[in-house]
Amino acid sequence: MELSLTTRTVGEHTVLEVGGEVDVYTAPRLRERLLELIDGGARHVVVDLGRVDFLDSTGLGVLVGALKRLRAAGGSFALVCDKEPLLKIFRITALDQVFPLHPTVDAAIGAGPAGTGV
Repeated sequence: MELSLTTRTVGEHTVLEVGGEVDVYTAPRLRERLLELIDGGARHVVVDLGRVDFLDSTGLGVLVGALKRLRAAGGSFALVCDKEPLLKIFRITALDQVFPLHPTVDAAIGAGPAGTGV
């Protein structure tokens, strides 16, 4: 399956909507897009996984890398995820303790920078 990446700005937040499968083949595209956003000045990033059907360890690694990069730059990073199969992956890997997880983009943005990982 193909990976779709769409970016929009909501206030101070850059929202990256991801769709399809994030795996060893597509994760490099996600990494490139996240780096473009961060290097381009985005400091409060919300990644919406609402249309993601599959996420593997390579994809998780890309998300962790972006989180670290944003924190080092004084920014924030949050994930939007309400699909139980994906939430289970975050729980099993204990990454639900690392990433701020929100059910909607509005909830992630409403949490503000403090609620998005800083």
